Amino acid sequence: MTSELTLVSHPLCPYVQRAAIALAEKGVGFERTFIDLADKPDWFLKISPFGKVPLLQVGRAGSSGVVFESAVIVEYLEETQPNPLHPGEALERARHRGWIEFASGLLNLIAGLYNAKTEEDFREKQKKLREGFVRLEKDLEDRGAGPFFAGLEFSLVDAAFGPVYRYFDTFEQQAGLYMLDGLPRLAEWRSKLASRPSIMNAVSENYPELLTGFLLKRKSYLASLITGFAAKP
Repeated sequence: MTSELTLVSHPLCPYVQRAAIALAEKGVGFERTFIDLADKPDWFLKISPFGKVPLLQVGRAGSSGVVFESAVIVEYLEETQPNPLHPGEALERARHRGWIEFASGLLNLIAGLYNAKTEEDFREKQKKLREGFVRLEKDLEDRGAGPFFAGLEFSLVDAAFGPVYRYFDTFEQQAGLYMLDGLPRLAEWRSKLASRPSIMNAVSENYPELLTGFLLKRKSYLASLITGFAAKP
C-alpha cells in the first residue's frame, strides 16, 4: 500500500532532514520525492507557496493536502502521529521550541559562512557561530543533561541539531576547519546524534560529496579553504 505521507525533499536541505528525522523517530512510514531546486517541476511550484522544501503531502494522489515549512511539518506530526518528541509540560515544551529556533538561526549563520566572499566576512560569521555554540555549551553544562538535549529521551531539539552538526563534519574533513573544539558537552551530544540511525539515514551515503561539490560551486572564501586543504600533501 502506498504511504499516505510523502516528504518532498532536496538532498542537501537541512530542514528536510529535520522532518525526515522526526518521521523516522515516530516510526511512521513515508515516501520521499526528491526535486532539483535549480529546475523546479511545475507540479511542485503549484503546491509550494514559496517554492521551497520540505513539503509534506498528506493523503494519496488525487486527494492530498500539503503542509509546508519544516517547523509546521514537525508540529503537525506531533499532533497526528504516535511517539511524541516534545515534552509534556507546557513551559518545557516552549523552551524546546526556543532552542529549535536557535538551531534555525545557526543554520542561517552557516549559510552566511559558506557564502562569504571575503575573509573578513567569513571570520565575522565564524565568530558569531562560535558565540552561539558557546552559549549552547553553557546551557548543556547548567542542566547537566545527556546524552540527548533533554536527557535520555530523543526530542525535536535533537532532530533540529543533527543537521546542524552534519555541516561541521564536512567543514572539518574537507577544509580542516575546526570550529567546535573545546566544547566537551557539545562534543558528547554531537557524537551521540551522529550515531543515531534516524539522523544517519536522513541523507544519502554520498551526502558529503554532494555538500562538498555544492560548497565549491559557491566560489566563496570557504571554497578556497577546501581547495587549499585538498592541495596539501
